[in-house]
Amino acid sequence: MGCGNSKVLPEASKKGYVSVVQSLVAFSKAHNDDDDEPKKRLGKKRGPWSSTGVKNHQPPSNSQQLTLRDGRPQDKVAKYKDKFDPRVTARYDIKALIGCGSFSRVVRVEHRATRQPFAIKMMEVEAPEGREVCASELAVLQRVSHANVIQLIEVFQFPQRVYMVLELATGGELLDRVVSRGHFTERDATQALRMVLAGVGYLHNLGIVHRDLKPENLLYYHPGADSRLLVTDFGLATFGGRGMRSEVSDVSKRGDQTGAEQLWSLRTTCGTPEYIAPEVLLRRPYSCAVDMWSLGVVAYIVLSGSMPFEDDNRTRLYKSIVRGKYSFHGDPWPSVSNLAKDFIQRLLALDSATRLTADEAIRHSWVVTMAASSSMRNLHRSISRNLRQRASHSSSRCPSSTTSSSDANSMGLGKLMLLEKKQSSIMAEHLD
Repeated sequence: MGCGNSKVLPEASKKGYVSVVQSLVAFSKAHNDDDDEPKKRLGKKRGPWSSTGVKNHQPPSNSQQLTLRDGRPQDKVAKYKDKFDPRVTARYDIKALIGCGSFSRVVRVEHRATRQPFAIKMMEVEAPEGREVCASELAVLQRVSHANVIQLIEVFQFPQRVYMVLELATGGELLDRVVSRGHFTERDATQALRMVLAGVGYLHNLGIVHRDLKPENLLYYHPGADSRLLVTDFGLATFGGRGMRSEVSDVSKRGDQTGAEQLWSLRTTCGTPEYIAPEVLLRRPYSCAVDMWSLGVVAYIVLSGSMPFEDDNRTRLYKSIVRGKYSFHGDPWPSVSNLAKDFIQRLLALDSATRLTADEAIRHSWVVTMAASSSMRNLHRSISRNLRQRASHSSSRCPSSTTSSSDANSMGLGKLMLLEKKQSSIMAEHLD
């Protein structure tokens, strides 16, 4: 990630505000009465492992709950709190601002009746871009229900704003957990990746493409060792792209051109640069296989603390991605098993048709055996050192990083960066 790396957002659709949030005034996924008890969710904020974006720390104490993390006084938070619709504050007590950005503000809240903590993501929907992001994210979240996917609790919709109530994870980011453990092996990596693959496989079977999978968007539900890992941040997610190889093959055999177009209809260039699949950069039709490429990048980072594709120059970065130019050089790769490297290589396949699907990846020998054939060498020191070096490099490149270009994810903890205005027009030229 680092300074200067922007999330590339899809262009706003001309269809306007989709019907999923047109007539909703106070929709609840599981409750209709204000006195009903919502599902019990526990949570706290998380902190990004890179040097940019919103800086998140531990949940504030009672005496600090109405103070922003940057030290601004309570009256600033109180003023912000006043922006919430009274029908929302009648049900939830606003505790602390978690993150803010272009289209949304996210706060930690407590249900007034049960005192259970949640996150509320308030989306501004007057602007077309805000409406599109909100509608897309809400359409996905209302559809999903899986142990390894962030859960939507209820929604309040008003003309200018939409409030999404979400479960709040307490266990921190994937890489935070890796660093804090003090001991990390390939077996630990497979345990985490199995949960991520289960969630991603569920999404893909519903025809949902996440399009922004990265460590910051993978959160543990609670601090315990037995915590489930959640896929979060559906701001760029979309329906479509169910281009599994078997489906494409079946369509091809039938000669069903309409079906083929539906399976491979995604074309929008979006995502976080270091994690974007080559077919997206080349502006070719793509499918849910783009998520599997991103998971290959995630697996590489989890095992090494470094990134397979990284360059301060965006043009060189894109070229290395479309060429699949990465290596297993440097510490700790000599101590990482061949099965683990095979797993990564089969996810970072340039040909998306040969890339592992989520169902295939979770059945890969390295994952199934939980790295039983690998050494039990502790990779923690090498991973932590590489992460520190990378963070230091990022900090030296942009010492004045702020939250001005960030937006909260569905947990209020990710970064939704501003669109690079000339990105799509110069992409092909960069890759020549």
